[in-house]
Amino acid sequence: MEDHPMIFKRKIYDKLLEWKKMSGGTSAVMLEGARRIGKSTIAETFAQNEYKDYFIIDFAKANKDIKNNFAENIGNLDVFFRNLFLLMGKALPEHEAVIIFDEVQLFPLARQAIKYLVADGRYDYIETGSLISIKKNVQDILIPSEEYKLKMYPMDFEEFLWANQDTVTAPAIREAFAARTAMGEAIHRKIMKNFRTYMAVGGMPQAVEAFVSGKDYTQIDFIKRNILALYEDDLRKYDQDNKEKASVIYKTIPEQLENHNSHFKFSLVDKNARYVNYMEAVNFVAESMIGNECINITAPEIAMEAYADRSNFKLYMGDTGLLVTQILQSSEDTEMSIYKSLIFDNLGINQGMILENMVGQMLRANGYSLYFHEFLYHSKDSAKEKKYEIDFVIVRKKKICPIEVKSSGYRSHASFDALIQKYPIKMEDRYIIYGKDLKYEDGVTYIPFYMTMCL
Repeated sequence: MEDHPMIFKRKIYDKLLEWKKMSGGTSAVMLEGARRIGKSTIAETFAQNEYKDYFIIDFAKANKDIKNNFAENIGNLDVFFRNLFLLMGKALPEHEAVIIFDEVQLFPLARQAIKYLVADGRYDYIETGSLISIKKNVQDILIPSEEYKLKMYPMDFEEFLWANQDTVTAPAIREAFAARTAMGEAIHRKIMKNFRTYMAVGGMPQAVEAFVSGKDYTQIDFIKRNILALYEDDLRKYDQDNKEKASVIYKTIPEQLENHNSHFKFSLVDKNARYVNYMEAVNFVAESMIGNECINITAPEIAMEAYADRSNFKLYMGDTGLLVTQILQSSEDTEMSIYKSLIFDNLGINQGMILENMVGQMLRANGYSLYFHEFLYHSKDSAKEKKYEIDFVIVRKKKICPIEVKSSGYRSHASFDALIQKYPIKMEDRYIIYGKDLKYEDGVTYIPFYMTMCL
């Protein structure tokens, strides 16, 4: 099973095609993402389909002869390729082949060599890696400007539907969103059930493969536990090198999301912990793309990064399916019962945080950085100033677009109202993302969770 994973259709494939066409050999492409999201599989599938030949140098396994060849011969590429082909046991036809550098972060010298290899022009290059901008992976090398970077995420809802042979639902969702019309109760219920299933399984290709092959939730959960263990292992290695507590930070994510407003509290990591001491570790979790950081902005302005207050943040899991498994690990209930109640919408306490995590994940997959806005406002009706919060703030069509996530009691939008009163800014639509069908009312668009993919 490990050696021949199912090949799922992934959106990044089209971006690779675009790179190949636009670049015409003037750049290498770098696929960056967390481990186990399918980077190597898609790189290899692309190489098989779009080139006459290819090979993969996997730096997790490459022997020292292959590595020495980079160190010693990159100045003379004829010698470099002759040795490489001898070591790999095959030669590649010029101008019709691609070389894949897998897990390139483990061998920064190969990444530095891209500059010369691209200029040489004999072959195309695809790099895959995680943690590629972390200090130790770049400290002694010159990052090649010839790198075209693509960020890759876990499978999104549409890719999950494709994996289940469903090509009609996503276009129907997009159509309804564009026309701002409801899906209709029966269809909405059906899509919500699929969406909740996606939320429970998550977007890790191995978990999706198990689901599609008809495995039960106990087996799917086992796969996800293995991925979590792999991540924790990576984090522990980082902790040994940096005396940081990245592994603890990652482990507390479910607990953090149960907090009021899911703000990250360092006291849950260690009662004496402070942001300044843990900043690097938080960055590491975000950079490795196994967590999604959502940062407070002090004003809802289009140049959000300029108003970012990084010490006030939330940390979501990169994959909601993994969050569900993490919650299970600390829960008394049996796996099957939690999965069932999540899918049939009668899970009590944790549902809000799972849904919020999912919305964050979907926004990231659409290319947004995550920000929220916390503000004080004194309205005419109340005796004193009150604190409000907008769950997510994105920019659409060059305007601020506030988003609230409601897992229950969806009618109120006090924070939206206060936002409009307080700031005279141009706003794109305001969205409340909730469990019911699409509706437009009082200048607010209510959209079902699955429509987040249209934002």
